[in-house]
Amino acid sequence: MTPSATLGLGGRQSYFSATRAPRYSLLFALPLLVAYEMLAAALGGPRGAEVRNGADVILKELASAAMGTRGPIVLMALIIGASVYLVWRDWKRSGGVRGAFFGGMLLESSLLAVVFGLIIGTITARLLGAMHLLMMNGGGGAIAGMSGPTRLMLSLGAGLYEELLFRVFLVGALAALGKSLLGLGRRGAGILAAVLGAVLFSAFHYIGRYGDPFEIQSFAFRALSGLAFSGLYLMRGFGITAWTHALYDTFLLVF
Repeated sequence: MTPSATLGLGGRQSYFSATRAPRYSLLFALPLLVAYEMLAAALGGPRGAEVRNGADVILKELASAAMGTRGPIVLMALIIGASVYLVWRDWKRSGGVRGAFFGGMLLESSLLAVVFGLIIGTITARLLGAMHLLMMNGGGGAIAGMSGPTRLMLSLGAGLYEELLFRVFLVGALAALGKSLLGLGRRGAGILAAVLGAVLFSAFHYIGRYGDPFEIQSFAFRALSGLAFSGLYLMRGFGITAWTHALYDTFLLVF
């Protein structure tokens, strides 16, 4: 093996290991938060202020129930504070970041979003006898009648808040319960958490005012999506998973 080949292999290895770290993963997710909140504020008028991603609403309602009216602000401060601390600690240990890696992460997320849609749609079609790649387009639900910018805002929020709620919090909590209550090993608890989390992730899309009409095809499609995102989260971390989910929803809901 030539020196250049060795350097190339080392570069690929350093990219895949480094981009899971907080200094890349959390910083990469930051534009999703900024873009989502800016779009939500711009689109929020007398009639549009209540249109936000459902996972965002759930997290803030839980915070309000636990901490009162200031709960959502406290929750956001805790999330941002924890993220800043993790990025700072990782940055201090590593010595910095490589800007080119963020471009690679965006390209990787874009490719994964397309691949996930094609693979999951094909599996759903083979299992249920019909291609429902576009079922997430809202069907006859309220989302179908929303404007393009509103759909984009919801897609970005899905990538950020649904991954935070269902992968970071829910799957993590279910895995911990599987270990402590059921005595499962790490792998068994992880599999159980991923499956239950995928079912709950899918069911979430049929709840509330803007939920879709229930159909088994779209439920299976989303459950498979939840499993895929759980696997991606375990392998590639939060940032790549959040962007893949956001772009995946954007392709289906907006385009």
